[in-house]
Amino acid sequence: MGRRPVTVRMARWSAEHPWRAIALWVVFVAVCFVGGNAAGLKEATAQDDAIGEAGRAYVMIDEGGFADEPAVDNVLITARTGKLDTAAANKAAADATTTLRSVTGVAEVGKPIPANDGSALLVPITMSGDPETASDRVEPLRSATAEVQAAHPDLRVEQVGGPSINKALDDTLGDDFTRAEILSLPVTLAILILVFGALIAAGVPVLLALSSVAAAMGLSTLASHLIPSTDVTASVILLIGMAVGVDYSLFYVRREREERAKGRGHVDAVEIAAETSGHAVVVSGTAVIIAMAGLFLAGDSTFSSLAVGSILVVAVAVLGSLTVLPAILAKLGRWVDRPRVPFVWRLTARNDGTFWRRVLHPALRWPAATLIVSVLALLALAAPALGMNLKFPGTEDLPRTTPAMQAYDRLTAAYPSNGTNHLITVQAPASSAGAVQAALTRIAEKTQGDPLFAPLEQDGPEIEVSPDKTVTVLHVATPFSSRSSEAADSLHRLRSDLVPAELKGFDHAVGGDVANNEDYAKHIWQTLPIVAGVVLLLTFLMMAWTFRSLVVALTSILLNLLSVGAAYGLLVLVFQGSWAPDLLNFTSMDAIVSWLPLFLFVVLFGLSMDYHVFVVSRIREAVLRGVPTREAVAEGITGSAGTVSSAALVMVAVFSIFATLSTIDMKQLGIGLAAAILLDATIIRAVVLPSAMTLLGKANWWAPRFMRPRGRHAAPAVTPPTPSPELVGRH
Repeated sequence: MGRRPVTVRMARWSAEHPWRAIALWVVFVAVCFVGGNAAGLKEATAQDDAIGEAGRAYVMIDEGGFADEPAVDNVLITARTGKLDTAAANKAAADATTTLRSVTGVAEVGKPIPANDGSALLVPITMSGDPETASDRVEPLRSATAEVQAAHPDLRVEQVGGPSINKALDDTLGDDFTRAEILSLPVTLAILILVFGALIAAGVPVLLALSSVAAAMGLSTLASHLIPSTDVTASVILLIGMAVGVDYSLFYVRREREERAKGRGHVDAVEIAAETSGHAVVVSGTAVIIAMAGLFLAGDSTFSSLAVGSILVVAVAVLGSLTVLPAILAKLGRWVDRPRVPFVWRLTARNDGTFWRRVLHPALRWPAATLIVSVLALLALAAPALGMNLKFPGTEDLPRTTPAMQAYDRLTAAYPSNGTNHLITVQAPASSAGAVQAALTRIAEKTQGDPLFAPLEQDGPEIEVSPDKTVTVLHVATPFSSRSSEAADSLHRLRSDLVPAELKGFDHAVGGDVANNEDYAKHIWQTLPIVAGVVLLLTFLMMAWTFRSLVVALTSILLNLLSVGAAYGLLVLVFQGSWAPDLLNFTSMDAIVSWLPLFLFVVLFGLSMDYHVFVVSRIREAVLRGVPTREAVAEGITGSAGTVSSAALVMVAVFSIFATLSTIDMKQLGIGLAAAILLDATIIRAVVLPSAMTLLGKANWWAPRFMRPRGRHAAPAVTPPTPSPELVGRH
């Protein structure tokens, strides 16, 4: 017998020295977490986030050294019905001005601004203090505005503006995430209790997942000093960490229990689990890391940050499954199956694979027909993805359940310039500042009378100049939402016609929300093929070397592409269609969030490869024992189906909880991940994979001579015998 793999030796040492292994793991997690917090988080800057022409515009503005603008909120006065009574509105505005001037945190109350159409009166409020934290200080303003509203019941008097909207959204989204976090842990535990029938066995995977997340959080904070972090990195670490941490523990614990049930000792059972399921964990973890590493090719600070966080949490989860998990299992011994849950324990003990053998019957008996029908069904589901539109969610996609968002709609209707704005940014020598301002003024005047642009305010175009006069910014308003076709047309008019005609010879860029939408979507479509190609190539090479088979590697790639394509198609059907908004409680933006396809590709490719590696490893184990391919497929899938379906059920449940959040991007992410994992663990693994492998037979294991395994892992050299019809019929 040759030297054992390092993963097996690590597991054996941990099982024989459990307290040392557990202590080392606790120290490792503590050092990572505390060290990360001590180092502090470095966040991405405008230069890090710059994408396309819109990104260049923001970099110019950042280099201009503009003073931070104070936070501005507003009191909006409108009629409840019919035409606004000007005299009553002016009186309410005067009362609001007097009341708000005495409120702590208010630096200045401006003069009331009437809407061009006379439908509203706006009282601007300049707040003191740090504008970044202004939303934390709006409550006194709300109270003062409520007093004015009570004194003028015939009018609608509302607090509206950036700080008010941010406060309302923070409250709504904060409640959403708190609910999701509170629900996800007990739901995960409940599913694991149903899987194992014992409380300790259910708690072990959660313990490993949570400790992996804690360590990865600290490590990602340290890594942010090399690759700056973004707001969503921590959420993704939690999401991915819980998914893979529970998955890897499930694979390992189920195999260890299976070996103990055969009469193995605790340490021997752990060693066999390490050699089989532990090996599958390392391979699948490597596949996830390769997929996530593809995000670095996007050239985007957000994706780079997500890649770092995901890679770290997966690597830590793999390390934990090879070290502390064997130690815990060896120390617990048979106590891992205590305390048993009545009835549930008996159900798990009686699971003999009958259900999965029935599911597999068509794939084993009629593999060609089953493969054709299932692949055509998945391709039909993927077809709508060809019509996918990409957009950033705008303010109009935020939930309208809060008074602040309802007031925002009335504000933008009465004052279009407070809605969507293009930013025309020019960087030039200070000596050219006068010429630049004159050119920008001409651009603003040329937009007048064009229905794609909003009318200018009474005091003329809004132009800002940096302190050193090297950067000048013109705000050009459009009365349309940032993701509308009209707003996109107005951007194209500026970029292709108005701006080049007036700013020839000056370094300029057009930015703003509309430009962000257009430029980022273009960036995604350009980088997605590159990222996908590299991920596919590296995954193919890894799978080919792991299983010593080019055919297994190729089918792995094709099956995962089918899974991702079906998920894309389902997203388009749900979120670009008209049937689901009422059912799932969202407002359709007739598009998919711009960053989602690329992120979904790498996440789904990585996570689905988890299942593929685990299932094919079990099939290969049987083949290496000389079992014919058809029987090996049946044995491998029935032996792993319980674990795969349990792991998938946990992820589907957690991802579905995220789909209940208020924002459209979280809904799309949650539904996309949940649907894809469900399809992958059922149709792909229980129908497409077994029918394909049964049809290919011995050809599954073909490889060039230099790749063929030798020694105790070598495949049988002779063609496996064809199983009898009676044996096939039983499957």
